[in-house]
Amino acid sequence: MRPSSSTTTSGAESPSTLAERFNRLADALTASLGSLPALAASILLIVGWVLTGPVFRFSDTWQLFINTTTTIITFWMVFVIQNSANRSSKATQLKLDELIRSVKAARNDLITLDKAPEKELREREKEFERLAHGEIDEAEEAGA
Repeated sequence: MRPSSSTTTSGAESPSTLAERFNRLADALTASLGSLPALAASILLIVGWVLTGPVFRFSDTWQLFINTTTTIITFWMVFVIQNSANRSSKATQLKLDELIRSVKAARNDLITLDKAPEKELREREKEFERLAHGEIDEAEEAGA
């Protein structure tokens, strides 16, 4: 196994660019807000809001507060979660690319399959289904 040439992946360096700081923040937020304590806190927030209803006479402002707050949080979290998901997906793809590249019998043209047109993806999916069901053997498939 080769050591990594990048020190940023080891966590040894602090992030230097705005994008790197955002990535770290997105990862931390995604991990913490996807936890049981975060769910419990959100439930407590809603229960607290409901309990204050009689104090504010269930006014429009009282309702607008929770609607606006949850909308803003949801809007921001879409970007945060998507950032983390994109980066995680890309890392997984790169790991798979490395495995394909390193296995001599593997077809290296599969490395760029994530950028292929939908038609080609469907064709490859059918091919692998036929392989899995024994409809074509690997020798026949390798010659194709």
